[in-house]
Amino acid sequence: MRAAFASAFDDQDPLSVLTIGDAPEPDQPGWAVVDVRASALNHHDLWSLRGVGLREEQLPMILGCDAAGIAPDGSEVVVHSVVVSPEGKVSILSEQYPGTIAERVAVPAVNLVPKPPELSFAEAACLPTAWLTAYAMLTTKGRLGAGDAVLVQGAGGGVATAAVVLAHALGARVYATSRDPGKRERIAALGATALESGARLPERVDVVVETVGKPTFEHSMKAAKTGARIVVSGATAGHLVAINLRRVFALHLEILGTSMGTPQELADLMALMARTGVRPVIDSVIPFSKARDAFEKLHSGDVFGKVVLDHTA
Repeated sequence: MRAAFASAFDDQDPLSVLTIGDAPEPDQPGWAVVDVRASALNHHDLWSLRGVGLREEQLPMILGCDAAGIAPDGSEVVVHSVVVSPEGKVSILSEQYPGTIAERVAVPAVNLVPKPPELSFAEAACLPTAWLTAYAMLTTKGRLGAGDAVLVQGAGGGVATAAVVLAHALGARVYATSRDPGKRERIAALGATALESGARLPERVDVVVETVGKPTFEHSMKAAKTGARIVVSGATAGHLVAINLRRVFALHLEILGTSMGTPQELADLMALMARTGVRPVIDSVIPFSKARDAFEKLHSGDVFGKVVLDHTA
């Protein structure tokens, strides 16, 4: 079957070790094999090509965490990518087990979440990683309520962009920061008050979505109101930060970490989208036959929203 996989590791030039070609059919006894109709790329795929989280003995490793397709019973499903091994090890697809950027992928049956008919395969394929993470940050961890205020740091990235759209759909007042004027303009069009990084907010917020780390964390702390939740799912620009603990205990702040979400949260996210008409932000849909172009686009950094592969083309 056709697949995109890491054939080696190269930290400096990850695309040089990307192979698009034949790969073995899925072979996990007892698992469901999904015919993939669409998959979405993540920066995780580029890190895999650099060798982060993988060992050489695992090569070649099929890349990809996100997919939607057809289950063995003919139903339309979205693949939840978090897998627990028989030994209890938690990983996402393309780490311990082959990923989704292939004609077919095998997953435990519990990882199949019904796709609402309101969502296309391309839209649904965007959701299991970045959009699910954003949803869990706002709801389960952030406990965001209608009429609350939320700050999204580093808008333009996958999780941050999803958080802007979803927070707006959940009835919150949304503030979002970016260093890039073009991204601020596009984020404003999604319903946020777009501000330069570090800018003073008109009010303190109930929830902060933090994916940047060191350059923004002090601002996140200062922007948080008493009892606020600062939810962290990444640190793209530095993970070692200084925290004013007096501010934490004086304002009863909560600093919470999370990543991804559960199959039920994925189902809830899709139900929200079906009910409200909200859709994921898609940068581009590229035929699987031009998968390398998709990786090159992601690697360039010149994207706003998800890069999706159409496996029917």
